[in-house]
Amino acid sequence: MKRFIENTLESNWLWWVARLLILAMFIASGLAKLIDFEGGMAVMREAELHPDWLFNIATIVVLLAGSILILSDRLVWLGAGMLSVFLILIIFLVHTFWLFSGEKAENALNFVFEDIAVIGGLIAVAIISHLRKKLKA
Repeated sequence: MKRFIENTLESNWLWWVARLLILAMFIASGLAKLIDFEGGMAVMREAELHPDWLFNIATIVVLLAGSILILSDRLVWLGAGMLSVFLILIIFLVHTFWLFSGEKAENALNFVFEDIAVIGGLIAVAIISHLRKKLKA
């Protein structure tokens, strides 16, 4: 049983699934903004980001390019960095809990903690990718 667990944890398929799971929200959001471009621009306007079309295009590029880099296991550090910076910007531009009070502040703060957790996961993915490549060498 121990060998089965070790083989599974070291497998390429589980490594790919782990990356896909952490990227699911980025891929879904990027594709949604690409497929429904008007809807993506509406999200940008709601967040008071202008010009809406430029922020929507930049968001699509960052979300999908960062995800592709991580999924392909190439320049994972760069993809993780892109997505982490994106989340940090989201915290300061959208989830501005310090500007609100009551339930609205609490909801925004919950999103901030989720973003921080995902950033931690992205850092872990970059570290794991690096170490897996060193072990194979």
